[in-house]
Amino acid sequence: MATTTPLHFSPSDHGVVNHSGELATRSQVLQMTTHTTLDEVFRRRVRLNPDSLAYMQYDDKKQAWQNYTWKETADEVCLWQSMLRSLHLVQGDRVAIMMNNSREWVIFDQAALGLGLVSVPIYTSDRADNIDWILKDAGCKALLIKGQEQWDTLVDIRSRIQTLDALFSFEVLYDAPSNYRLVKKSLPGFAGILANGLTNADDLATIVYTSGTTGRPKGVMLTHRNILFNTEAGLSAVEVREDDLMLSFLPLSHALERTIGYYLPIVAGSSVAFARSIELLGEDLQYVKPTLLISVPRIYERVHARIEETLASSSAVKQRLFSMAVNVGWHHFLHRQHRAGWSPKLLFHPLLDRLVGAKIRSKLGGRLRFAISGGAPLAPPISRFFISLGIEILQGYGLTETSPVISVNRLEDNEPESVGTPLPGIEVCVGENDELLTRSPCIMAGYWNQPQASAEIMTGCIQVTRSRSVLADTSGSPVVSRTSWCFLQARKSARQKSSKHSPVLNLLSKFS
Repeated sequence: MATTTPLHFSPSDHGVVNHSGELATRSQVLQMTTHTTLDEVFRRRVRLNPDSLAYMQYDDKKQAWQNYTWKETADEVCLWQSMLRSLHLVQGDRVAIMMNNSREWVIFDQAALGLGLVSVPIYTSDRADNIDWILKDAGCKALLIKGQEQWDTLVDIRSRIQTLDALFSFEVLYDAPSNYRLVKKSLPGFAGILANGLTNADDLATIVYTSGTTGRPKGVMLTHRNILFNTEAGLSAVEVREDDLMLSFLPLSHALERTIGYYLPIVAGSSVAFARSIELLGEDLQYVKPTLLISVPRIYERVHARIEETLASSSAVKQRLFSMAVNVGWHHFLHRQHRAGWSPKLLFHPLLDRLVGAKIRSKLGGRLRFAISGGAPLAPPISRFFISLGIEILQGYGLTETSPVISVNRLEDNEPESVGTPLPGIEVCVGENDELLTRSPCIMAGYWNQPQASAEIMTGCIQVTRSRSVLADTSGSPVVSRTSWCFLQARKSARQKSSKHSPVLNLLSKFS
């Protein structure tokens, strides 16, 4: 395996103490020990920044966006913990959530984590038979849904739902089962205090079911330590600041969005706004004006297609201007990355950027510092297109089984045709058949109820892809180190003809 420096969780020498006695760095990133848990970092964030903006969400009744502080969110977590206690659950019991991204998703998860329960996320678009399998396999005691729309998809598995201790819903349900509970009638009137000290770092935090190519979904068991190590490593690789604002729209059931778009902002002290829907994403971008995005390639592909469509009907002058902006913008990026020398055409970059790049960026809110792309391959030409226009897209790679991020590009070292370099503390190497192997504290505890499948993969390191993998430096020479770019090769390209280990034009940069 590649030699890497282990990631140690320890208080910063540059920390400051706030009025509550909590240690915080100047950037407000929480420092952790090997004993830190997910519910603990939430409580610490509430103590450190009780009145700071935590979440933004659109209120359908008020027809307006609402801001919520960390203290307001914690008060609601307390209420939910009281409600869950009424079910007489014990530590380690599983509770499921089937909702779109929202504060309520976070609140339910934090309430469960603080009580030592294990949350099981379910995609709202999943098939009823898959949901039935997940609820049965995980032995879930309760399920939270938004309302009638979700219930309509569950009617076919009504018998399974009735075996739960409770079905919680925010809306009144028609033809509801006997265990149905309306949330607003089940929550107590007094908040109380957050549960404390019930969890350990090696306790199971969540079971995330992944869809396999054959057979039923497997439940990936992730501990508090798994997720927090990945979060800390991610923050060591890419800076996230307390004044950053993320727009969340990739489902929280997805390991990438959950770790990077939910837990990481708590550790970093940044804020999250929950998008209303994909259909309204354009409007939400304009209002929220996020500084960070986590997205799947189809969003970038959709924007790219619309721009190309508009250009096709534009004048030749506008088309030429746009082409110049992309060409000069790409050279500007390479020069900034120290991979190209200075050229006289760079003198035109400020003007071209103002005429073209700034207008494109304004469609995304105008404040975007960078965006993460995962979930599927993003074609390098599309990545280069946006980077040329000043929209920094960082591709990475990982699996649900690795909590999930293994590697990611850096702002100062971004190779769009690769999936970046390994995160600190994560080891990678290429196996005998060119498959990518990894080893780190991020690797799952195993597959739920599948000891044989767990034993087959839990051998110190795990195979994360069967695709041909190459670790290469900037010259294209194959190397194995923590600073190597990782190229996952799906097919031969024109560039490969001249160099066996050159970057490829098609990646399997997939967070599954």
